[in-house]
Amino acid sequence: MPVYRLPESEICFPDPFEAREDGLLAVGGDLSPQRLVAAYCLGLFPWYDIDSPRLWWSPDPRCILLPEEFHLPRSLKRVLRAGVFSFSLDRAFADVIKACAEERADTAGTWLIPEMIEAYINLHRLGLAHSVEAWRDGTLAGGLYGLALGGVFFGESMFYAAPDASKAAFACLVEELKHRDFTLIDCQQTTPHMQRFGAKAVKREEFMRLLTQGLSKSFTQGAWTWSCSRPAEKTGKILAASWA
Repeated sequence: MPVYRLPESEICFPDPFEAREDGLLAVGGDLSPQRLVAAYCLGLFPWYDIDSPRLWWSPDPRCILLPEEFHLPRSLKRVLRAGVFSFSLDRAFADVIKACAEERADTAGTWLIPEMIEAYINLHRLGLAHSVEAWRDGTLAGGLYGLALGGVFFGESMFYAAPDASKAAFACLVEELKHRDFTLIDCQQTTPHMQRFGAKAVKREEFMRLLTQGLSKSFTQGAWTWSCSRPAEKTGKILAASWA
């Protein structure tokens, strides 16, 4: 399959089914909010590093999690019951994405380069990108971020500065998505970490069917607050009780 070059002057993408075997579909374009939203609506996402052109991907198979199939590991449930963390929504988006971008000791670099960070912060300002933060003793201990379109949450990245913090934040996200009647979480890449939560790999045909179904749901742009409780922060004990 060829790799398509995107025009700068027009927001368009080729058919995702024309992606290469490794998932690469196109190169070029920009990171404007309009292009990013158009990409995600087709199941595409940008992924490249500082030394590469802008690359757009559509992996096959695709890792997804259906919220109703979420599995909370016993070890994490014990952590939540202990009340180690409290959680917030959209309180520190920029801090979360910048922490996700920090290079790990076991990696050669990061795909979250400055222009990518700014692009997602712009989406957050537009009320399309959201973060979940895990706090411990008033300090940001972990978190994650992604895009919400229709009834689909497109997970992008997570980090932790304290053990289990990102996992706890993810559990909190899933609970919130259930209350908001979301039908699909796009995990992009299959990993043992996500499989522990009930994620699974599906073929592109099935992913596109679920994506189309989820995007048909109406949604409201804007900063998120808890849909199931009023406090600005939710404690791990409250969260754990959801899976009692």
